[in-house]
Amino acid sequence: MTTRRDFLSSAAALAGLLAAARRLGATPLGLPIGCQTWPVRKLIAADFPATLARLKRAGFQAIELCSPAGYADNGFAGLARYQPARLRRMIADAGLVCISSHFTMQELRASQEARLAWAHELGLRQMLVPSLEGPPHPRLDQVRRLADEYNRMGERAARAGIQQGLHNERFEDAWAAGHRRVYDLLFRYLDPRLVKFQFQIVAIRDGLDPLRYLRRYPGRFISLHLQGWSAKTRSEVALGSPADSLPWPRIFAAARAAGVQNYFLEMSLPLMEASLPYLRRLH
Repeated sequence: MTTRRDFLSSAAALAGLLAAARRLGATPLGLPIGCQTWPVRKLIAADFPATLARLKRAGFQAIELCSPAGYADNGFAGLARYQPARLRRMIADAGLVCISSHFTMQELRASQEARLAWAHELGLRQMLVPSLEGPPHPRLDQVRRLADEYNRMGERAARAGIQQGLHNERFEDAWAAGHRRVYDLLFRYLDPRLVKFQFQIVAIRDGLDPLRYLRRYPGRFISLHLQGWSAKTRSEVALGSPADSLPWPRIFAAARAAGVQNYFLEMSLPLMEASLPYLRRLH
């Protein structure tokens, strides 16, 4: 478990980055610019310290990890060689912070207590799952059962002092019983005290409008995954580029009102790096 000294050190590092971001006035929401590590998983598999250094040089201030237990087959297995306290020191030594990570439903079902202990030692405050992993065309009762299961996981995480959250992938973007969006049902079925949401911006391709959800459900979102989106080519592009169709000032204004606490770019590394100058100008 995280010691008081480790916790205070991690909290001080995050506070320092937040203060610097506010002084510079050059990041949206006055929050550190974050990178989801999924797009750089091959680099992480080859050399984790070098990847951290590269992200720092590019201008990132925070990262969101993927669990080495749940994502072992996707480039993160090598992180298991480090104790979580060692990982935390490596991230801090690189000048980055990490308070959030993704975990799979399977690993939480298998051993949520062990994963909570790992998260505590790493200094995490948020544990996200990418999806509840239901069937492609679920019945209403199947959606309800998965939500009930995740509420129980959220309750165990809350007792441990960690916020459980839900990203949205194909299952959440699907339709239940042919006429009701699973995502909309989950805002009804998931306990707002126990489970928060992380909005995947590129879900706009499936008809999920970030402005609609951020405005409709204040207090329910803790973070965002950012992708620029070209409506013309229906492809990811750098944020703020001429091809980008998204109204980022309005999205960040809605995020601020909704209580979003962090955000992470999640595209190919060249697109993420090309997005950084725009984010620094957007405040």
